[in-house]
Amino acid sequence: MHTQIFVSTEFQKSAMDAEAAGMEEGKDMKNSVMCQLTDPEGTPLGPSMYLPQSAGPKELQQIVNQLLNNEEKLPYAFYVSNHELVVQLDSYLQNNKVSLEKVLTIVYQPQAVFRIRPVTRCSSTITGHTEAVLSVAFSPDGRQLASGSGDTTVRLWDLNTQTPLFTCKGHKNWVLCIAWSPDGKHLVSGSKAGELQCWDPQTGNPSGNPLIGHKKWITGISWEPVHLNAPCRRFVSASKDGDARIWDVSLRKCVMCLTGHTLAITCVKWGGDGVIYTGSQDCTIKMWETSQGKLIRELKGHGHWVNSLALSTEYVLRTGANDHTCKQYSSPEEMKKVALERYKKMRGNAPERLVSGSDDFTMFLWEPAVSKHPKTRMTGHQQLVNHVYFSPDGQWIASASFDKSVKLWNGITGKFVAAFRGHVGPVYQIRLELSSVYLSICRLYS
Repeated sequence: MHTQIFVSTEFQKSAMDAEAAGMEEGKDMKNSVMCQLTDPEGTPLGPSMYLPQSAGPKELQQIVNQLLNNEEKLPYAFYVSNHELVVQLDSYLQNNKVSLEKVLTIVYQPQAVFRIRPVTRCSSTITGHTEAVLSVAFSPDGRQLASGSGDTTVRLWDLNTQTPLFTCKGHKNWVLCIAWSPDGKHLVSGSKAGELQCWDPQTGNPSGNPLIGHKKWITGISWEPVHLNAPCRRFVSASKDGDARIWDVSLRKCVMCLTGHTLAITCVKWGGDGVIYTGSQDCTIKMWETSQGKLIRELKGHGHWVNSLALSTEYVLRTGANDHTCKQYSSPEEMKKVALERYKKMRGNAPERLVSGSDDFTMFLWEPAVSKHPKTRMTGHQQLVNHVYFSPDGQWIASASFDKSVKLWNGITGKFVAAFRGHVGPVYQIRLELSSVYLSICRLYS
């Protein structure tokens, strides 16, 4: 059975004519092609339909908005066999010699409503630290920036004026990690001495004494998502000592210790389903439940250290209920509700995805809630993979390597998309920004 589209343009008539020709006669198929629209997870958007070969991205956007009943017309990009469709269907069919006897699957992907301007110059140089800057983090609402340095201080900056707000003193060694709570009420920093300090972003003052428990330096910090618990109270820290610890900022103490790794933990993430993921130099990734700290599952496959982890939902987990509207919420319950809606919309019907990068030159894409086996193995780097990162919409993965390159991958299938070269030294960090088009690459010097 074929679907019927109502679009108030000349395209409507040609589409309906092609539909009628296919249904009634099935003879003259030269000017139409049978297409199936699907979302990135492969879920069909209605039944297959005949479309005129003159249809292009503009007409396809009209159809998708119509079928999804979007009151506000949203922009979409379209892909056929992992290649973006930027021409009319007839041009694509001719250039790729596609048979008209098969149904053409067209994947639609929502695009950002607004675009990020290309970065062609440095807009500002913010000075203040007296030693190397080792860690930076934007606040969930995007109004402040926190930075940790080898000068043992944490500094808070106003991004609107690009001026310093507070200098937070209290650490005794280098500040290696920084993380904001998703509700923006707390900032936690971890040092090379193994201590953690919670700060009040409104005043720059410490929220009590340092949190002591780790025996070696801090390698990662991640907060419990606000849609699971509001206001935010708990975060997890990982350390070179091989342990991960869950802390309660209200109780000012460690409430759980996650032990099991045989070597240092290099990275930690608190997932949207309430599961904590830890990657280690023992080549494994462990999954922990957070009510009793029990080990749920162990993900194996890497042949060397696991250096980096990233979640497909990481952007909405980090920003919570905050978005570009900068709306203020009257209660933690309202914030929790909105954050949950954002998380569900981001995840869709598919499970949360995890990508890992390793010293073995490879990456693995996982769906940990579904299977302990990787979804796919991603190869191509010629040196260790130091950092991996999902785009905010979860559609892309970027990886940074000591082979001086950055690679872009499909965030759903794990297939290679492109390589970016130009660095003359190892690439340590990357960020994929809101538009999922602009790629920020950081070169760090020791």
